[in-house]
Amino acid sequence: MQTRDIFANISPLDHRYSRRKKNFDEIGKYLSENATIKFQAEVELALVKVLAERGMAPKQAPAEVEKAIAELTTEEVYEEEAKTKHNIRALVNCIQKKVSEETRPYIHFTATSYDIVDTANSLRYQKAAEELILPKLKELHQSWTEIALREKDRVQIGRTHGQHAVPVTFGFTIAEYVARLGERIEEIEAKTEKLVGKFAGAVGAYNASGIFFEDPEEFEKEVLAELGLKPGEHSTQIVQAEPMTDFIHALVSTFSVLAAFADDMRQLQRSEIAEIGEHFGKDQVGSSTMPHKRNPINYENVKSLWKAFMPQMTTVYMDQLSEHQRDLTNSASSRFIPELITALLSAAARLTRVSSKMAVDQENIKKNFEQNKKMIVAEPLYILLAAAGHPDAHEAVRKLTLKAQATELSLRELVDQSQELQGYWDKFTEKQKELILNPERYTGIAAEKTEKIVKNWQQKFNYDLKTEVL
Repeated sequence: MQTRDIFANISPLDHRYSRRKKNFDEIGKYLSENATIKFQAEVELALVKVLAERGMAPKQAPAEVEKAIAELTTEEVYEEEAKTKHNIRALVNCIQKKVSEETRPYIHFTATSYDIVDTANSLRYQKAAEELILPKLKELHQSWTEIALREKDRVQIGRTHGQHAVPVTFGFTIAEYVARLGERIEEIEAKTEKLVGKFAGAVGAYNASGIFFEDPEEFEKEVLAELGLKPGEHSTQIVQAEPMTDFIHALVSTFSVLAAFADDMRQLQRSEIAEIGEHFGKDQVGSSTMPHKRNPINYENVKSLWKAFMPQMTTVYMDQLSEHQRDLTNSASSRFIPELITALLSAAARLTRVSSKMAVDQENIKKNFEQNKKMIVAEPLYILLAAAGHPDAHEAVRKLTLKAQATELSLRELVDQSQELQGYWDKFTEKQKELILNPERYTGIAAEKTEKIVKNWQQKFNYDLKTEVL
């Protein structure tokens, strides 16, 4: 029995980021070269089915072709291509060798190569999205909703520009990514549905099919309907580029959300912050020379993968340009799209694993909040002073913050000492005073907003959240 040597591969996506056999086989079903040949052959089969239904091809032709492509191997197609120097002609030749003489003429009948190539790519990426990409992303998304709901009331210092700002909750921090990833998932769903195929011939004008069919556009629709696809409004030798461009953009922008989450969580693991932690195996090593280190390797890996594949979007944009009815400048570059999808899946799987074991350090998150506790009430204090009639509240509080930084006194204590602010404190309601005296209560509607976001996506995606989280 032949075994797969993953370390003989060139791409690190094979030997490093998809090395689990289950993952490798699952992804390969849609994105491998075997899958490329399989989906192209499926398009050829759809053509023969419609020809037989219309009475042009023999009734037994679809069964013959189906049996032929079941026996087809990628290796034999590549061996044939070595002779023909043309990949689709090689595929056609290999199928024709396996069927009867009566069926052979109808393999690839009226088709051009990119009727097959572009339609097959739309089909396999649509299937990959529906059966692999979206389920994996929703699995990650659900893990984030559970963290957000669990941590909706845990007070955390908010940060802008890397500086302590005003309080939020950790659940609210995670809810940002629940909302962003949820919207991206919906965008992938929408753009997946818009992927199109074509069966319009060499220049897209139905020249060949128009010889045989009164309405070649209807013939095209019938062939694509066999595959669950629709034609675009206009094709040349290739399908219009925008549906695929939009689909890939949805994937890349989703990857960016994953990278942003990873970067935020990586920063929260810094030694001087240490508000969360990754699960660390008992035999895991953080450094080859510093035994005490526990590196945020999973989050760093996700950001690193994003850096490698995000720029590929530029290439996809460039592939929108094809001279006249078609040139070959996308023939190589478009073959790398499966790598981008594989990297996204790897990142999603990694984040799902680490998110499911995320540990929140309650002591450190509280300690970091307490660090600037006496200063973070500056915002509510200035707003309340302004509401109470102070003519230049922002400047007054700015001066108090400078004084507070130079002393051990809190802003509340400095308000009592300030002649300028005499009488204003008494104008505050008890609830307003409480916010100044207990800054941890100044979290706005962070908890309520978090819960609202989680429930929104729970309903949209029909999540069954863990009972201990609820």
